[in-house]
Amino acid sequence: MEELLREYAPIVVFIGISLVIGLALLISPFIIAYKNPDPEKLSAYECGFNAFDDARMKFDVRFYLVAILFIIFDLEVAFLFPWAVTFGELGWFGFWSMMVFLGVLTIGFIYEWKKGALEWD
Repeated sequence: MEELLREYAPIVVFIGISLVIGLALLISPFIIAYKNPDPEKLSAYECGFNAFDDARMKFDVRFYLVAILFIIFDLEVAFLFPWAVTFGELGWFGFWSMMVFLGVLTIGFIYEWKKGALEWD
């Protein structure tokens, strides 16, 4: 039984060290942090404008363009990793289907570029 427990000792040590580091990282900001917030820092902020204005107010379309950019790159990464793992098994059909997918994403990226979503003033 003692030999069996000795095999688990590295795991217990690893968990203990990770708990100490985790707790230190959670507690240290409360001890070290500068505590002098101003009203601007404590105010609610959402999407580039005040959160307590009229819900029907108009705001810049660039927020939508940034969201589209996020979706483009998020989808690309979400589909490229599994495709790359199984690339050898997919053959030419898998290759060309991914090229079509990347082509559609490239068209979306070019649209964003032409609309000026990459230039934030």
